Amino acid sequence: MAGISTHVLDLATGKPIAGVPIELYDLDTTPPTLLNRTISNADGRTDAPMLAADAARAGDFELRFAIGAHFKDQVALTDVVPVRFTVFDPAQHYHVPLICSPWSFSTYRGS
Repeated sequence: MAGISTHVLDLATGKPIAGVPIELYDLDTTPPTLLNRTISNADGRTDAPMLAADAARAGDFELRFAIGAHFKDQVALTDVVPVRFTVFDPAQHYHVPLICSPWSFSTYRGS
C-alpha cells in the first residue's frame, strides 16, 4: 500500500480528535500546491488517504492540522501545526499522525 494517511490524537485525553481541518501541500512547487483538504472523522482519521496510492510520488510534502478550535477553551500554544516530511519511496505507505495537547505536539512515521 502506498500513499499518505494521517490521524489526530489528543494527548491530554488519550482520545482521537474529530473535526480537525487537515490540508496536504506539495512543497515541490512555488508556491506550495494544495493537494487535498479534509476533516478528521470521529476516530481522528480521514475517510480517505490524503494522497491516494495511484498519485504517490517522491517529494516534499506538508500536512497542516488546524487544532486551534479543538483547544479553544484552553490557553493553546498554536492554532495550526505544520508537519513537513519527505517521501523517498513512493511505493511505501507514509502514515504521518499528529499527537497533540494544548501545549505541545509531536509526530512520527507510523504504519
